[in-house]
Amino acid sequence: MSAQTVVKFGGSNLKNSSDFVGLARIVKAYNRPLVIVVSATFGLTNKIEGIIGSAINDHTLIAGFIDNLKTEQVNLVNQNIPDKALRNECLHILRQRTEGLKAILQRIALIGEVSPSLHDLALSYGERLSSVLLSHILTAHGVACQEILPENLGLITDGHFGDATVNFARSAPKVKAQLNEDKTYVVPGFYGISADGEVTLLGRGGSDFSAAAIAHCIDARYLDIWKDVNGFLSADPRFVPNARHIAKLSYNEAAELAYFGARILHPGTISPLKAKKIPLRIFNIENHDNILFPATTINGSAELHPGVIKSIAFSDDFGILRLKGAGVGARSGILAEVTNRLDHEKINIKSVITSQISINILLSVSDLEKALKSITDNPLATVHEIETVTNISVVAVVGEGLMEQTGIMYKVLEAAASQNINIRTIVMGASEVSAYLIVDQSDRNLTINIIHQNLFETDKQLNTQQYEITTAF
Repeated sequence: MSAQTVVKFGGSNLKNSSDFVGLARIVKAYNRPLVIVVSATFGLTNKIEGIIGSAINDHTLIAGFIDNLKTEQVNLVNQNIPDKALRNECLHILRQRTEGLKAILQRIALIGEVSPSLHDLALSYGERLSSVLLSHILTAHGVACQEILPENLGLITDGHFGDATVNFARSAPKVKAQLNEDKTYVVPGFYGISADGEVTLLGRGGSDFSAAAIAHCIDARYLDIWKDVNGFLSADPRFVPNARHIAKLSYNEAAELAYFGARILHPGTISPLKAKKIPLRIFNIENHDNILFPATTINGSAELHPGVIKSIAFSDDFGILRLKGAGVGARSGILAEVTNRLDHEKINIKSVITSQISINILLSVSDLEKALKSITDNPLATVHEIETVTNISVVAVVGEGLMEQTGIMYKVLEAAASQNINIRTIVMGASEVSAYLIVDQSDRNLTINIIHQNLFETDKQLNTQQYEITTAF
């Protein structure tokens, strides 16, 4: 059998009942068997998250939530599957899984708290329901397909609840053996199974990573991800109206953009593909007309953009844990002790910047208080002051050749200086293709727009007044 193509459909592709028919048309346009990874229908994961929290305080809300979910499923099935026998089969499996979710929610309500294992198990049901629907709807449209769950596929993770990663050495032989027939497979994304058989989520947006992991395991020909946007752009178009389309990116560029906040990809998507040199193609479902033409292609080709910088990304999910003390940055063992403590708390360190008198550790905002507690509960002798810094944004500029081309960062800094933007920190050299600035969140919109104008729109004047009030999300 020739190399398979893995295709991932996200929740943004599943907003309405008619969207399932649209996906069936796309699948048929490939005219070959596929491995399809599917997310939950639009908004369902958030709804399940909401009812998990509510069920702890009021178990009576569970029945109404499940009844509404069943009604939605019946409507989807009746509108998309004309064959009675196939329709009844689909509804039967959906009822079983919905009752399974109900039992988990009732257990959470009875216990009065949400364990990490129950949380991950409950949230996995959004994808489990989507995969049943899509596999049966594809069958109704004449596509020979089979649903296969990650637990049956052998997608083994490291066992970390909430943000697991795939154990490729253990997964690859099993996954390859399961996906070996000449037919289309439908796999729910977002989760895998620990060595102990427990459901572990791959992080929010983890269906992208699921698809990349499966592509890696089977040595796929391509990974195709379908979105409702036109691939990668030179900036987020919600904040930069004149953002330009990017047709090609290298693996490194795409990885850095995802890491620094480009929401089009899960940050872990690129690494499994790069290891096997599998191209990633991003398609815009809104522009599909039975022609498979990618909006952006990502592969090992390191093409230089004429202006070097290809895109600007930003993230507000950064905070700084700052440790101060005379000579703290030069004292051996201090940083190792801090990182060990944070690792013990399963806190991911995003970056570290040191000086003679200060160690600055960049973390996710949600981890700051836990990180502060881990240090203050057992003080370090050489650390005399600890503080946290919030309400910052990290703005990254990304492009192959950034470290080799003189004058690029001068343009970036000149743009910020022209608007009197206070740059808290500048970091270069950690990556060959990216550099980033730390600014106040109140300056974030203006920063990305003035840099974008200076790099991509030199013929236009920026109206800075429209960026005085930030739009956080």
